[in-house]
Amino acid sequence: MIINHLSEILGRKRLSQRDVVRGTGLAINTVAGLYNDTVKRVDLETIEKLCVFLDVSVGEIFEHKKEQEA
Repeated sequence: MIINHLSEILGRKRLSQRDVVRGTGLAINTVAGLYNDTVKRVDLETIEKLCVFLDVSVGEIFEHKKEQEA
């Protein structure tokens, strides 16, 4: 399972989704989908823009956790 920490990062940096849109040139729907953790796929170029703008690594935005077996 991939855990998305974008909303936490924006909160910590006191940035809005609009700030990210302005700073990266990404579409508001893309940023909102990532922020709300509703996207199923993310383009590598999108991840690159987020990392550069937020000054974070990919591992700070996304985390992989093994799913618990039932």
